[in-house]
Amino acid sequence: MLTEERYAYIIRQINQRNTITVQELVDTLHHSESTIRRDLSQLEANGELVRIHGGAKRKVAISTEDTMEEKTVKNAQDKQLIAKAAADIVQDHEVIYLDAGTTTFEMIPYLKDKEITVVTNGVPHASLLTDLKIETILLGGKIKQNTKAIIGTLAQEQMGNYRFSRAFLGMNSIDKEIGYTTPDLEEAIMKKVAIAQTTEAYVLTDPSKFGTISFVKVSDIEDCTIITTQLTEENRALANLTRVIEERT
Repeated sequence: MLTEERYAYIIRQINQRNTITVQELVDTLHHSESTIRRDLSQLEANGELVRIHGGAKRKVAISTEDTMEEKTVKNAQDKQLIAKAAADIVQDHEVIYLDAGTTTFEMIPYLKDKEITVVTNGVPHASLLTDLKIETILLGGKIKQNTKAIIGTLAQEQMGNYRFSRAFLGMNSIDKEIGYTTPDLEEAIMKKVAIAQTTEAYVLTDPSKFGTISFVKVSDIEDCTIITTQLTEENRALANLTRVIEERT
């Protein structure tokens, strides 16, 4: 097997399994231990993986958080498709939770004329919901400046008193092993409480969020159904948890 073919195989295996041992690669690729170790060293130098004792593991960058304005312009078409698909799930007479975030915000026009109650921690969300005459409860607490999300103990306690038919969440990062993560501790707690208080939880995400990790864990991967627009290597492994929107308009 050529060097580049070995590199491709190693990277593919690590992306699928997160870790791999030198011995496994020796047995599978039928090359010497010294060759495999050189391969791993070179791939680490290329930024493709991280060497560990006896093998290697997947390299994952810790994501940072964009502002609300920066998020709005990213993957706009995907967000519209995801938002419409999510809104179509909502039935009359339900009480739903809309997490602060740009994709959940895009759901709101599609909720018009539905007989529902919406609880949200998004300040822009509450404003648009009331403009569209949708019954709205805005949680109270501290407003996070860059995302316009309401966070803190007061909001957590208030939300803990409610039960939701469905909760629709934004998420910064999704990893099939680590789960759902976000950069901010207080926002992570809000999302965690929402998942605990709902019958069905949905994570609305474009494909760029798969295979990334942020600072704070929200929940395990099986706690929510994912709504996204493209089948990728990452979400293919989560097929039982993922609704992929295939039709584009």
